[in-house]
Amino acid sequence: MTHGAPSFTSQYIDCAGVQLHYTDWGQAERGTVIAWHGLARTGRDMDELAAHLSQQGYRVICPDTVGRGLSQWSRAPEQEYCLAFYARLARELMDGLQLHAVHWVGTSMGGAIGTLCAAGGVEPTLKHRILSLVLNDNAPELAQAAIERIKTYAGHPPAFDTLTELEAFFRQVYQPFGWLSDAQWRRLAETSMRRLPEGRVTPHYDPAMVVQFTQHPNDYLIWSHYDAITQPVLLLRGAESDLVLPETVAAMQRRGPGALGRLKVIEVSGCGHAPALNVQQQLQWVTEFIQTASGA
Repeated sequence: MTHGAPSFTSQYIDCAGVQLHYTDWGQAERGTVIAWHGLARTGRDMDELAAHLSQQGYRVICPDTVGRGLSQWSRAPEQEYCLAFYARLARELMDGLQLHAVHWVGTSMGGAIGTLCAAGGVEPTLKHRILSLVLNDNAPELAQAAIERIKTYAGHPPAFDTLTELEAFFRQVYQPFGWLSDAQWRRLAETSMRRLPEGRVTPHYDPAMVVQFTQHPNDYLIWSHYDAITQPVLLLRGAESDLVLPETVAAMQRRGPGALGRLKVIEVSGCGHAPALNVQQQLQWVTEFIQTASGA
């Protein structure tokens, strides 16, 4: 295994009638990890995690969900911006890349997609292909007040004259991510922007993706899927999260993988929703969990 500077390739693949973009890191010497981003974010949020895991001998695939980043926008938003379709994208992505078994790391929405995949109810062939699941500030039930907050900002992305102003906006709205270096904030802004026809800049996603909350109002109420999970699960909860409430975590510990003794919960201090997976302690928690789940 070589330990040079971490690098990735930028790739595209057609899945379920849309073109998905993903970054591809490392070699699968010890296995493959799919790292899936949150609601209004892109796969580039996973750069630090992917670089770290690739140096540990893992291949890491970081997709942009349909309607986000460099992936195609949906032509049928009301039908396709929902967890069931995202799970189908995951299956077709894995099939297309011939990934027979993966570890799944999901931030927020990415964790919900991973929950559906690991449960196998929506995509039965994935049940035994998901080896382990990391839920980064995600749970089978989310606080309604936080969902209302997300709907407010996600459905009406602001536009700015300069990237510097957009970065300032991101620093404000994503303050709960925890500590990021100035270089990481700059990269987040540069990889999260698109230019509008009149020349202003705005976050790099389809505002219509928020119809998930109006057309599929209970899409994130997924206890039945969580209860079907038998794989090992790591929950990283931002200590100040307004999305994953302590009483929900307690229920998770009594049900599903929690009842099987297969749930590990770590409270991440200094973070709300959701930890950025960019500092050494967080990277170490995820890596050690995956290695343990691999039997390494």
